[in-house]
Amino acid sequence: MLSTLGASRRQEASVSTRQHDDNSTSGQPSGRRAPSPVRPPAGGLRVIKGGGQRRQDEPLTSRDAVARVLMEAGVDLLLRRISPARAAEIEHKVDRVLDLFDRVDAAPLLMPVLQRHLDDLEALMRETRQVRSPVRRGG
Repeated sequence: MLSTLGASRRQEASVSTRQHDDNSTSGQPSGRRAPSPVRPPAGGLRVIKGGGQRRQDEPLTSRDAVARVLMEAGVDLLLRRISPARAAEIEHKVDRVLDLFDRVDAAPLLMPVLQRHLDDLEALMRETRQVRSPVRRGG
């Protein structure tokens, strides 16, 4: 039994050495790798110009503006500027508004209901921005 374990370890060592040798680049000194080809950036992400300045509070007139409210609340929650309860309330209202946007597309008569919910969400965000605590920096 012990001889089998010893043979197994020798096999592992030789396999490990071979794998290392296979990964080395031929014709180049060890420790240096060939430069990787330059690839264009992924299509899904892009840099948004703005210098890190916070956008002025925009009116909630589109799905995108409502989605930005949800992202803002997520950031505030992660930075502990708002409570989990407030973040959950914002998330609930955003979900309701986004659902109403979809329903208004099919039934434009629901527009006053959507507008009322948008106004409620704007009021909640205005209040949230006034009461949220500043970011704590350092340790």
